[in-house]
This record gives sequence, C-alpha cells and structure tokens, in this order.
Amino acid sequence: MKAAVIGVGHLGKHHARILATLPGVSLAGVVDINRDRASQVASEFGTTAFTDITQIEGRLDLAVIAVPTESHAAVALPLIQGGVHTLVEKPVAQTLAEADQLIAAAKRAGVVLAVGHSERFNPAVAAARPHIRDPRFIEVHRLGTTPDRSLDIDVVLDLMIHDLDLILSVVPGSVEGVEAVGVPVLTPRVDIANARLRFTNGCIANLTASRISREAVRKIRFFQRDAYVSIDTAARDVELWSVVPQPGAAPKIGGGKLPVTADEPLKGELEDFVAAVRDRRLPAVPGEQGRAALALALRIVELMGQP
Repeated sequence: MKAAVIGVGHLGKHHARILATLPGVSLAGVVDINRDRASQVASEFGTTAFTDITQIEGRLDLAVIAVPTESHAAVALPLIQGGVHTLVEKPVAQTLAEADQLIAAAKRAGVVLAVGHSERFNPAVAAARPHIRDPRFIEVHRLGTTPDRSLDIDVVLDLMIHDLDLILSVVPGSVEGVEAVGVPVLTPRVDIANARLRFTNGCIANLTASRISREAVRKIRFFQRDAYVSIDTAARDVELWSVVPQPGAAPKIGGGKLPVTADEPLKGELEDFVAAVRDRRLPAVPGEQGRAALALALRIVELMGQP
C-alpha cells in the first residue's frame, strides 16, 4: 500500500521513519510546505518530497496528517473523499463540526479514519490495562518543559487530551460534571491547566497538564477497590499493589513492578492503522473516539474561559 505523510515537522518525521520500514507499505512521499524540510526528510527515508498534496493524492492508499491542528480538516477531507485511508494526529480537528465532517466523509467513502492518540499504544499502558477494573479515583500529572512546538493550541489540546482519551477508554461511565482552571503563563494560550471530572458511575478524575514545568512528568494513577495501579508513561514503568488475602490471618499488601515491553508507541499506532486498512476493521482509536476526546477537551477549555 502506498503511503504519504503530510507535514514532516517534529512528529511527522517520525511517522515517515516508521512507515518507511513497515512491511506491506511503501512510503510514496512526504509533503510539507517547507521545501527544504520535505527534501531533507525524503532524502533520509528514501522517498520523494512534495510541497503540495495535490501532487501526490491520486496515487495514495494511506495518509498520515501531521500538520498544525488548525489545518487538520482542510488537509484530511479531500484525501478521505478521494478514498484514501487516513490517520489524523490528535486532536482530530480544531472544532467538533470539523470532526463530524471528517467522520461522515469517511463513512461515505468507506475508508478508515484513525486518530493519533499514541498513548493508547504505550507499552506501560498496555501492561497496566488488564489490571484496571472500575477505578474510583484517577490522578494524572502530565508536565512538560517549555515547548518549541504545538503553540498553536493550548495545553489542554496539546497534552491533557492524551489522558482524557485514556480515561474515557477505561471508565465505564459518561462525564456528568467538569470543573477546570487554566492560566496562560508564558504564551498567549493556557500553559498550565487542571480539570476535575465526575463520571456517572461515581469515578472522579483529577488531571493536571503543564508545558512550563522544570521537569517532565507523565504519571497516571488508578485507585480502585483493593488495588492501586501506577503508570509512568515516560519511563514505561508500571506498579500494581493490591490486597492479598491470607488464610487464617490479616490480609497483606502485595505487588510491585509489572513487566513492560520496549515497544515504540508510534510504531504500534501505525501498525494498527495499517492492519485496520488491510483487515477492513476499525482502528484502535477511530474517528468517533477522537471526537469524544476533543469534545471533552473543548468543554474544559470553555470552562477555563480562555480563547
């Protein structure tokens, strides 16, 4: 299957690197309005550089969209309408109306629409997921240092949305209440935010996301009856602690670290996308789930009262 990456900045370059190695896929080209950047990436991964998607769109089976969020819908829609299976980086679009447009177009064209929530494929998350059962409280800290990219969106759509997607995928209930606060500290957009979610099943999730911290932290902790699961998605580390019954004696606390593979999340994401196209099935994160994460993120942004 012939594939292309549209937008080969920081993340798009890695998409191109991985697609160039996947069996059953031929990297037909990379597209970027920056001619020098497109040429450099194309040279590195043995493909052709383009500066306009119209130069290649009629020859593609797959496309990965890694342009700035504000351009996701404008770039992805013509490809989808042309029958190209498409993976759009998170967030799926800038607005819910744009997300709905992409989802509807994919259904009409009969193509796969996947959303790039790569933390779903983090091996630490994969190791922990079988042990997460009806959590009652979730605590998340996703803290990053001052960035040099993704400043077209605030920290909720840039960082927090990763964890919103993860939480929505594991909590068996819908969000019935949201409280949020955000502060634009170093940029015109919110740089640090906190959100508290209340689910219909009683679960509470407290999330903090920052891109102005001195140290990077990516931890998510699940507290549930008789068990505690801690995930460090950056270090790829998982701990599970639970109550262990002792016959004829008081129960003890047992557990420790779980084994975690060394798999690359972005590679897992792309392998799933390609397999979904090949096997004619839904991807792990279809457009509808990307929309759900976007809807919750936008609800949080609105409550913060920031543009």
